[in-house]
Amino acid sequence: MTIVHRVLPPEPVTDLAEHLQRRGGEGLEAAQALDPDALIAELKASGLRGRGGAGFPTGVKWRTVRDNRSTVESSSVVVNGAEGEPGTFKDRMILRSNPYEVVEGALIAARAVGADQVIFGLKRSFGPELARIRQAVEEVRRAGWADGVELIVFEGPNSYLYGEETALLETIDGRYPFPRVAPPFRRGVREVVDRASDVDSRSNLPAHVEMAGPGTETEAPPTLVDNVETLANVPRIIARGAGWFRTEGTEESPGTIVCTVIGSTKRHGVGEVLMGTPLREVIDLVGGGPRPGRRIKAVLPGVANALVPEALLDTPVSYEAMTAIGSGLGSAGFIVFDDADDLTSAVAGVSRFLAVESCGQCTPCKQDGLALAGLLAQLSRSEAGGHELELVRSRVSTVADEARCFLASQHQVVVASLLDRFPEEIHRHVHGGADGVEPALIAELVDISGGRAVIDERHRDKQPDWTYDKDYSGQSPADRFGEHRSPEALADS
Repeated sequence: MTIVHRVLPPEPVTDLAEHLQRRGGEGLEAAQALDPDALIAELKASGLRGRGGAGFPTGVKWRTVRDNRSTVESSSVVVNGAEGEPGTFKDRMILRSNPYEVVEGALIAARAVGADQVIFGLKRSFGPELARIRQAVEEVRRAGWADGVELIVFEGPNSYLYGEETALLETIDGRYPFPRVAPPFRRGVREVVDRASDVDSRSNLPAHVEMAGPGTETEAPPTLVDNVETLANVPRIIARGAGWFRTEGTEESPGTIVCTVIGSTKRHGVGEVLMGTPLREVIDLVGGGPRPGRRIKAVLPGVANALVPEALLDTPVSYEAMTAIGSGLGSAGFIVFDDADDLTSAVAGVSRFLAVESCGQCTPCKQDGLALAGLLAQLSRSEAGGHELELVRSRVSTVADEARCFLASQHQVVVASLLDRFPEEIHRHVHGGADGVEPALIAELVDISGGRAVIDERHRDKQPDWTYDKDYSGQSPADRFGEHRSPEALADS
C-alpha cells in the first residue's frame, strides 16, 4: 500500500481557483440540487465516521441534529479545529494544505441540518492555520458560495479540553472550556435561557438553559460539531456518491484516514492511508519505520487508547480492528516507542498531561488523576515500591468515577494498559532493575518541521490550575475561574 491523497493533497492548494481546478465545488453544487433528507441519506450510505476520535457515524449525527431543529431559531455548524491530542497533527496539516475543502464540507453540512452560521473553532496559537482558513472564508464569501450562511472564525485558548465538543461550545458562548453534560444536539451554541429563571445568560447553569429536542416546545436550536478531517471528506462523497467512497477502506470503516506518526521512528510526519492498512505499514509509510538497529516495543494511539504491543502491529488501522485488540484508532496519532524507550516514563508523562489538563469539574478526574501522575512519576524515577504500585492500581479504578467527559476514562485506559500489557516495565522500577528516569514530555505538537515533531515545551511549566505560575495554587481550573470571567483571560495567560 502507498500514501494516498483524497483529503490531504501532495502540495498545498493556494487559492479557491486552484481548488476549483481540482474539482472543488462539485460537492457543494451537487448538494444544492438535493433536499436535506437526501443529502443526509447519501452521507449515511457512505459509512463516513467522525475522524475526531470517537468514530461515530457522521450521517447519524447529522440526522439527529436535523430532527432536533428548532422551528424558531436556526441551527449552527461548528468546525472543530482545536486539535490538541499529543501525537496528532493531521487537522492542522489539512487546514494548511486545503482549507477550501473544509469550508465546502461545512457549507454542505449547514444545508443538511438547516444552519445559517458556520463557526470555525481554532486555537489562538494556530497562526498558519488561522491565516489559511481566513483566506479561504474570504474567498468563498466573495465567490458567493455562502448563500446566506454566516462564516465565523473563532480563536480559543490552548487548553486540551477546548477540543472537547461541548467545551468548545462553552468557549464560543463566552465561558471557559469546561465540558457540559448535555450533547450539542440538545444544547447548542445558541443558548436559550429560561426567561422565568431571571439569570445571566452566561451563567452555565443547566437548570436554566432550554434543551433542543424533537417535539419539544422550545426555541433552543441544536448545533452540529464536526471535525476538520470529517468535513474534508464530505464534498467528494456528495459529488461522487456513497459507492465511490466505499471503494476504499473496510466495510465498517470505509475511506481513508490521515495519520500522524511521531516518536522513535526515522522521521515524523502526517500521511493519508487507506482504512485497513496494517499499523506496522502505516509506521513504515509515514514514519519511515523504526530507528536503525532498534525494534518497536509499543505504539500509543494518542492519549486516549491502550498501548499496542509489538505483537499486534499487524492489526489493520480501522475502528473495528483497533477496538478488537483492546485499544482504539482515536484520531490516528501514533506515538512509537522502541526497545530503548522506558514505557513507565512515557505513561507517567501521559498521566501528568491528563491530570494537568483536567478541568476539575469532576473531583475524581482531577484529584485521582494528580495522585496517579505523582505516583507514576515516583515509579519512573525508581523512587517507589510495591505499596505505591498498589496505590496506582487503586486510583486507576476510581479516576473515571462520575466523569462528564472522556478525559478521565482516557487516563484510566492508558495507565491500565501499562499495568496489564507491560507489567515487566513497571516491575523493573519497583524491584531495582531499571535506572530512574524523569517522566517523558507528552504534550501538544506545535509543528512538524524537517521530519521532526516540535512538542510544546511550555507544558513542563503548566500547573494543574492551568496557569504558568511558579507554584500550584491548589485549586482546580473549575474552582479558580469564575463563571462570568471571559476565556480570553485564559488564552492570554
